Amino acid sequence: MRLLPSGSAALLVELADLDAVLALYAALTDRPPAGVVDVVPAARTVLLVTDPAVTTLAAVAAVVRTTVPRPGTPAGAEVVQLPVRYDGADLAELAGLLRLTPGELVRRHTAREWTVAFCGFAPGFGYLTQPGGDWDVPRRATPRTRVPPGSVALAGEFSGVYPRQSPGGWQLIGRTDVAVFAVDREPAALLRPGTRIRFTEVTG
Repeated sequence: MRLLPSGSAALLVELADLDAVLALYAALTDRPPAGVVDVVPAARTVLLVTDPAVTTLAAVAAVVRTTVPRPGTPAGAEVVQLPVRYDGADLAELAGLLRLTPGELVRRHTAREWTVAFCGFAPGFGYLTQPGGDWDVPRRATPRTRVPPGSVALAGEFSGVYPRQSPGGWQLIGRTDVAVFAVDREPAALLRPGTRIRFTEVTG
């Protein structure tokens, strides 16, 4: 663990890997240090944003160093159901690359809950991990210039849902009609760090 100031009001915690990030994020979310107003995970870091009128970076750093990481999701994490029509343009080819049938790939994608590890790329885009999923999905050799909103995709160890039309190199396996980001909704982002996701197959 390496702790670095990020400006005058935030502390950046660098960690070894994503598992360490998720464990520290869960612990800090369950019991945030006094004066911390936001905890933001990423692939290898956790950013703690503070209120300088309440605390100091040194005080927050002292708490972080004594925090015991807790594997799992934050207590009371929301569960979101996402119905998916698994008809993605890359489903059949990707299944072949993974030595699965398309049906087996779908069953593997829906068999266990996913968790939003962190957000990025575009507003509302969550990087979802599946504990024990052991996914290792290659990105497309040639990214698409336009991926439709609601596209459900895989890349590396992650799954994701495109919140709006955008370029993208992830493998498209399906689509959902659920708006994962809407500016007129509070909160606007449906997929937030720590949220648990259950994908369900839509047929017919």
